[in-house]
Parts: sequence; C-alpha cells; structure tokens
Amino acid sequence: MTERRNLLHPRDEIMQTMDRIYRYRMTTTSGGNLSIRDEEGNLWISPARVDKGRLRRDDIVCIRTDGSIDGRHPPSSELPFHQAIYEARPDISAIIHAHPVALVAYSICRELPNTRLFHQAYSVCGQIGFAQYACPGTKQLGANIAQAFREQCDSVIMENHGVVVGGNSLAHAFERFEAFEFAGRTLLKAKRLGAVEFLSDDQLQQAADRCVELGEYDPPQATARERELRHELCEFLRRGCRQRLLISTEGSFSARLDRDAFVVTPTRQDRELLTVDDLVLVRGDKAERGKQPSRATRAHQAIYREHPEIEAIVFAHPVNATGFSVTAQELDVRTIPESYVFLRDVKRVPYGVQYQNDGSISSYVSAASPAAILQNDGVLVTGRSVLDTFDRLEVLESTAEAVINAITVGSISAMSTQVINELKQVFQLP
Repeated sequence: MTERRNLLHPRDEIMQTMDRIYRYRMTTTSGGNLSIRDEEGNLWISPARVDKGRLRRDDIVCIRTDGSIDGRHPPSSELPFHQAIYEARPDISAIIHAHPVALVAYSICRELPNTRLFHQAYSVCGQIGFAQYACPGTKQLGANIAQAFREQCDSVIMENHGVVVGGNSLAHAFERFEAFEFAGRTLLKAKRLGAVEFLSDDQLQQAADRCVELGEYDPPQATARERELRHELCEFLRRGCRQRLLISTEGSFSARLDRDAFVVTPTRQDRELLTVDDLVLVRGDKAERGKQPSRATRAHQAIYREHPEIEAIVFAHPVNATGFSVTAQELDVRTIPESYVFLRDVKRVPYGVQYQNDGSISSYVSAASPAAILQNDGVLVTGRSVLDTFDRLEVLESTAEAVINAITVGSISAMSTQVINELKQVFQLP
C-alpha cells in the first residue's frame, strides 16, 4: 500500500486537530497547544489566549528558522517546551499538549497509566514517561519534559499539569494522544469494577501478529445498495467517533452486501475522516484492488457466513464497556428492560478468539445473543442493519455506564426471571 501524501497546510492541520480535541472534551477553551515542525524547520504553533473552540487558520503562528514570528497573535506560552522537545528528538515532527481529565488525574497522583490493558494503547502510545513539575511557560519545564523525550519517551505525563505527546506527524501524535487518554479513562472505569487484568508479552504479540491475507480483484460498477451502505457506514463511523464509542484508528465496522460480500473499514485509517471511497469491498477471499481491509476481516466474514440474519457488525471500544472487558466483572444487562430487549445476555469472549482465522468467533453471537464483551479488546455488536447495530452499541455502552455508576450508589437489583419472561413474550424475543 502506498502511504497517503499529506496535502494539508500546517495551519489547517492544527486548526482541525484542535477542533477535534476540544469537541472530544479533551481540553478546555484556554488549555492545550499543538505544534508542527515542517520540512524546512519552521515551527507552526497554536496561539496564546485564543478560544480553542473557535480557532481559525489565520490564528496559527509560525516561528521561522531565523527566529522571526509570523502571525497576528503571540505564540503559545508553552512554546519553550515545544522547542526543547524538537531539539531533543529530531525524529519528532508534531506535538500535542492538553489536559484530558483522566490523565490529569494521573498527573496529580504522580502515577502512569499501565497501557498493557489494551493492545492498541500499548503499541500506539510508545514508551511512556513522567516529567517533574516546573512553572508553566518556563525553560525549566521545557528541560524537564525534554529529558523524558531524550530518554525515548513518546507520551509523557506532566506532574500536576497534563500530558504531552510527540509523533512523526500531527495525525500520528493525535493517535498516540487519543490512545493514551483512552487507556487512562478505561482504567478509571475498570478500577471501580474490580482488579484490572493486563496483557502478557505473549498476548500483546498475538495481537501484533494478526493479519488478513486476501487476493485482489476489480469489482464491477457499484450498485445503488452498495453506495447506500458505504454512505451509512461513513455516517455512523463519524458519529461513533464523536460520541467516543469508537477510537479513530482501532475497531472495524462492516455491512453485508449479499451472501458472499460485505463492505468493511480499511486498516490503520482515521475512522472519523473515512469517505465512501476508503471503505473496502470484500467478496469471498478477495478484496478491492489497492485497498487494505481491516485486520478483523476474517472475523466479520466468519460471522456473516454462520449467521445469514446478521447484516452489520462492529468491533468497537466504548470506554465503559471496555472497562468490563479488562476486568472479570460480568456486565449484567438484566437491569434495564431496553438493555435486555436490545442485547439479551451478553457473552464474554476469551482473549484472542477474534484474531484466529478458524471462525470460532461466530459462535459467540447470534440473533438471540447479538453482542459480546471481548476480553481486553472492547466489544462486538451485530444487528439487522447498520442503524440497528449502532443503536445496540449505544445501548450497550449506556448500560455499562449506568451499571458502573450504580455500583457507587448501592447494591444492583437485576430483573427477576418473571420480568425477563414477560419481556420475551411481549417483544417476541428469540
């Protein structure tokens, strides 16, 4: 696969990424700053004292290699530590600093979140580290942070402050930032449920080694149904990212086209930014020429082959449900009528089943059991359509959050067998 050329100007990259971070509530109006070091050595950075929720491209400041400043605002007051990181790490071309509350909690406690709870977090975040406190905007803070990066850390908790991550592009830095924040939030949820189960070296390697080998083919002109499915998938992928049900570069969503074909997300592309052309048509053992489908393609394929009634599938990582996936605590959906009607009993899938190419993942879902918790890997949800599947994903996450909150309130009261039988009869559940 040929890597896509980045045609966005640094001004646009910073503006769009800051908008996303702010929209995801991972920073505040006045907090956080982003920068890019371009191919000529110029440093582009977000401005000081400008509303992060309304940033415009002409707000971005450029510090030229000769030290001159181009912009209608002063650069961020944290410019010194950006410069210190770039000096310490020539391989870094972009930096994100923000104050997502989960990671700020760790910074207050002088702790680091263990990213081994989830393979994506562990592989994407890189080496994590800690920088001692110094007054914001000072050279000492820059020196403290730069030292952590000099020791080859890529994602750094700043004592009593926030987090800073670096990457070889702003998209790469955002991927690290999002994965780090997701790990922190998931751990906070999981610790309310019980002991957290972390992945071993062998388990992490199992995830790293997964792959999908398919032939290539040139599909015919897309039918109206295929075009509609592509449109629906893109719409719900975007919504899922914005509702924090999906991680931008992890998880997969597919929709059945016919008995032997389905459309699925590509691997390693930002889910929120996908277009209809990015999605991959898979038919039998072949995929669209020039495209790389999700590494979970074989799992999607096995489920479609075993269950003709299933029309859409999503592997996702909503934070509350993922909290259950990294502990031994069962998610009991017999707590809310809607939850049981939509989800029935949610099974638990042992770690790694979905990575195998033997089709065994298909035995964990069905019309009578449309959703499952994947040990240390989020959730699997199926449905009769893209909308139905997404709706169930929302219900699953809402239920998980309600149960976690209920644990704080008191003892959980599940519905009786009589109530469950009544629901089955009224809603004609299988």
